[in-house]
Amino acid sequence: MGKIIAIANQKGGVGKTTTSINLAASLGVLEKKVLLIDADPQANSTSGIGLDVEAVEIGTYQLFEHANTAREAIVKTDTPNLDIIPAHIDLVAIEIELVDKEAREYMLKKAIESIKDDYDYILIDCAPSLGLLTLNALTAADSVIIPIQCEYFALEGLGKLLNTIKSVQKIHNSALDIEGLLLTMYDSRLRLSNQVVEEVQKHFNDMVFDTIIQRNVKLSEAPSYGETIINYDAASKGAANYLSLAKEIINKNS
Repeated sequence: MGKIIAIANQKGGVGKTTTSINLAASLGVLEKKVLLIDADPQANSTSGIGLDVEAVEIGTYQLFEHANTAREAIVKTDTPNLDIIPAHIDLVAIEIELVDKEAREYMLKKAIESIKDDYDYILIDCAPSLGLLTLNALTAADSVIIPIQCEYFALEGLGKLLNTIKSVQKIHNSALDIEGLLLTMYDSRLRLSNQVVEEVQKHFNDMVFDTIIQRNVKLSEAPSYGETIINYDAASKGAANYLSLAKEIINKNS
């Protein structure tokens, strides 16, 4: 049975999509069958993996609406063992459309139930908010990865996210676990980066991944070519970081 991992943080620009795309590709290269679900209306995972967002006919919007099955929404990618359910441009309206629906927090969970066994890992790239889309992802997930950038406001809002996770555990998904806190955009030359790493490790101990994602030009460039870091530059520091993270997750779950 596949493990469903949501990648969530309501702060924007912390490396959620970068992590979603490149962790998915790294797990694929390590011979795990992976599905990436783009649950962010900005559709950055979709474009970052090389799909034309405008051309998406069936995507996460149709899943939430239960207009199509998950299997109908799956698209193969150029990366080994990696499929994606892309974000449809209408996804931006889903929060409003779901408001008066019954069991609205369970729409995604129900939609992907039938394909859970087809993959080793299903990764969900969440929107940078704690709205209904993220709530659906957390309700559907077995665990959550929280990316935290090594910058001044790193821990701001983390308490709010952890409280949201607690209430999801209490009301919607008692099995939801924290897979780990992932430090991103680390620059060893900056004292601030090192301080943030120390602070997070001191407060959260074993909850923090050993792998730290370093600042890397290639990681920033890859999405503009519609490629994962594995396809764009497999020899880069960014690729090494995400392969290390993928191995850490596989070992943790074996």
